Amino acid sequence: MDNTAKNNSYTYVDYMKYPENKRIELIEGTIYDMSPAPSRIHQGIIMELSTIINNYIKSNNGNCKVYSAPFDVFLSNDDNINNCRNIIQPDISVICDKNKLDDKGCMGAPDLIIEIVSPFNPSNDYIRKLALYDLYKVREYWIVNPMKKSILVYRLDDTMHYGAPEIYSFTDKIKVGIYNDLDIDFNTLDV
Repeated sequence: MDNTAKNNSYTYVDYMKYPENKRIELIEGTIYDMSPAPSRIHQGIIMELSTIINNYIKSNNGNCKVYSAPFDVFLSNDDNINNCRNIIQPDISVICDKNKLDDKGCMGAPDLIIEIVSPFNPSNDYIRKLALYDLYKVREYWIVNPMKKSILVYRLDDTMHYGAPEIYSFTDKIKVGIYNDLDIDFNTLDV
């Protein structure tokens, strides 16, 4: 099943014409359909991870905000939102610069993005979004694969690009790199 539209020059203007109940993402001007709805485990992982991160932020009086999909993130080098060709809805976004937030979503790279792999479009997370997040300097990017029970963690290195990922399983404890003292124990997730 082809989940891409035929035209390769879509922008925010086109994105806004889609019905509100139709979940899509725009990557480099191509529209990707995000249906069907995510699985129960997919949603459970999002809820567990969002809760852990949000509780950590609150208990430390942090400034960062946690958002789960659907929440628009705009990645562009153009200040005119109408020209934006990258509008994504990460499963989890952590944004520490409140100046990037407005009523439309996040304008610029979040500090942390976590994507939960779906069996319907794994190449979006492993290839397209990885390249996009590297290009726009998302500090940390996790790819959580519930089917393989694996987690890949990419962090910007000294060259401001992603190097080889750190590889974990659902039995591991993973340090959240944007914080000094937050570890997430995947073995304790209730999904």
